[in-house]
Amino acid sequence: MNEYSSASVIIIMALGIIAATASLPLQLTEVSASVTITLTPVLLVPIAISDDNIYVAWPSNKTGNYEVMFRASTDGGVTFTDKINLSNSTDTESQNVQIAADNDNVVVTWWERNATSNEPVVTISTDNGTTFVPIMKLADNGTIGMAE
Repeated sequence: MNEYSSASVIIIMALGIIAATASLPLQLTEVSASVTITLTPVLLVPIAISDDNIYVAWPSNKTGNYEVMFRASTDGGVTFTDKINLSNSTDTESQNVQIAADNDNVVVTWWERNATSNEPVVTISTDNGTTFVPIMKLADNGTIGMAE
C-alpha cells in the first residue's frame, strides 16, 4: 500500500481520467489488475487562537439537524468551557462554520440552509466566547440587524 502526501491526485487510467481531490491521507491499494482507491475524509474543526485563548466551532448532527457548536479555552487549551449551541435552528441546517478571533472578540459565521433558503449568518462575542449576540442575517438588505 502506498500513501501519498498530495491533497489532490489525478489518476490516469487506460480508459480515461479520474480526478480525485481529498483530504489526507489518500491511500491507493493495488488489487490484482485493478486499483482500489480509499479516500479518508478528514473533518477539521475550525479553530481560532488569540493569546492564550483557543476557540473552536463545528457542525453537529446529534439532534438530526445540523447545529453549530462552540467551545472556548482561556488557558491555552488546558481546559475548555461547556459547549454552546450557537445556531439553535430547527428548520434549517447550519453548515460551513468559520471562526476568527482577535483579543477578547470572537466572530463565528456559517450558512443556514433549507429547501427554500441559503443564507449566511454571523454571531459575535466580545467576552472571550462567554456570551454571543443574537444571530445576524448577512443576506438581508439594508442595515444588518438581529435575527428573529
